[in-house]
Amino acid sequence: MRAILISVLFFNLTLLIQAQTKVESDIETALVNAKKGVYWALSNLQGKKAKIDKLIINDDKLISKVKVSKEVNGVKIESTGYFQTNEVNIVLYKSSDTLIKDGYIKKGELEIYNEEDY
Repeated sequence: MRAILISVLFFNLTLLIQAQTKVESDIETALVNAKKGVYWALSNLQGKKAKIDKLIINDDKLISKVKVSKEVNGVKIESTGYFQTNEVNIVLYKSSDTLIKDGYIKKGELEIYNEEDY
């Protein structure tokens, strides 16, 4: 009787660990897809548009939804990564100075807005 109880408990614990591992893996994949959107946004900051919306699709599946908005002296990047029924959202704020220092843009490529422009 004791062996049966221990076997049932071990089986239930194994199923629980496998389920948590699958959820963790799915969330990690959605996070990787959200990062792809961030990297796309950082490499496409040049231009005059104040806002950019982009869907990244691969193999007929939505990978990431990216929104870039130029703010006062910087940008706001929102990237949502998808995997199956999981969704991970990343919001990133970068100043113009940081973008120039990190090499994403050159001085003058990103139109710097002033508060008077709003």
